[in-house]
Amino acid sequence: MDARLIDQSAAGRELPPLVIRHVEVIPVALPLKKPVAMAFETVAHARNILVRIEAADGTVGWGEAASAPTMTGDTLDGLVAAVRDHLGPVLVGKDARLRPVLRRAMQAALLGNTGAHSAVEMALLDLAGRALGRPLIDLIGVARRQAVAPMWLLGNSTLEADIAEARAKEREGFRFFKLKVGTKPIEREIAATHALRAALGPQIPLCADANCGLAPADARRYVTETEAAGLMFLEQPFAPDARDDLAALAQHSPIPLGADEAIHSLADIEAQAHCGVGGVSLKLIKLGGLSNALAAADLCQKLNLSVNVAAKIAESSLASAAAVHLACAVPDVSWGVSLTHFYLAEDVVRRPLPLSDGTVALPGGPGLGVDIDEAAVARFRLR
Repeated sequence: MDARLIDQSAAGRELPPLVIRHVEVIPVALPLKKPVAMAFETVAHARNILVRIEAADGTVGWGEAASAPTMTGDTLDGLVAAVRDHLGPVLVGKDARLRPVLRRAMQAALLGNTGAHSAVEMALLDLAGRALGRPLIDLIGVARRQAVAPMWLLGNSTLEADIAEARAKEREGFRFFKLKVGTKPIEREIAATHALRAALGPQIPLCADANCGLAPADARRYVTETEAAGLMFLEQPFAPDARDDLAALAQHSPIPLGADEAIHSLADIEAQAHCGVGGVSLKLIKLGGLSNALAAADLCQKLNLSVNVAAKIAESSLASAAAVHLACAVPDVSWGVSLTHFYLAEDVVRRPLPLSDGTVALPGGPGLGVDIDEAAVARFRLR
């Protein structure tokens, strides 16, 4: 819906151009509080890019994307080169308010590289919102909700550590949990799921994420033998191209199946729906930005698919703010919201998005609603 992305003044008059003077890409390494283990990688530092777009009047907008070699194919060096050598030059001297035009020009300049496209579009929206004094959500739609309930990811080496962490996070206010599976023998995964459910009680939403790490036989055992645990969904049991295995599992699974790594486009959503999934995870870096994510959420509504809005492990409050704006704008987020700035030991914004009574509020300030800490950016900058 490109019409949503055209800025007008309150009086309906044409606004002066918001001319882009400079585009800078900054690679950073952000420390996590502790390493996060997934099926095929363990993350100790988040290697992300920040995109800074400055207008001729001095207004600045920021965007962010995580490198994800095993998810999007975007390496840190590749992200830097994509913005520095291809996307940034397309924007300099142009009117930042004409985002649909700029998006088409960027697509013509560089195919794929969805993380880079996402970070640049995020910065353009932040820039436009700050120039107008309006929150980003006003530029992409309307607020269907004012807060979201983030889930906490559990992925320790032992069940005891998962339970201890879950209880600690409950005390901090988290009311939604996701358990990483596919990294241990299936008997231990099944036992851990039941034990965690017993520790949390029946009312706390709980889901599981395999990150493509289950064999078909183990996946069948898992969904059958954890039925009593009442999982909301099992995410991405198989590799994205294992559609026959996914369809066979979906036919008999008592637990809804979700797609994450398999989703990079609207066509992927339709293909996964055909396989029988009950919902999908929408990540900005996989879809190429907020505009494409909004279109994906609209498609999910038409296909009766549940939606989880998620950030990559781990992005700062900058990208988390974009995820909150998206989650508050889309028709459905019944499968929760994954905000990953909580896993960072330090952030790059002055006031990281807080958790209050189990939710994160929609930022109300201009643009993304978070302010960059330039000193922190300099401290974590790689070059």
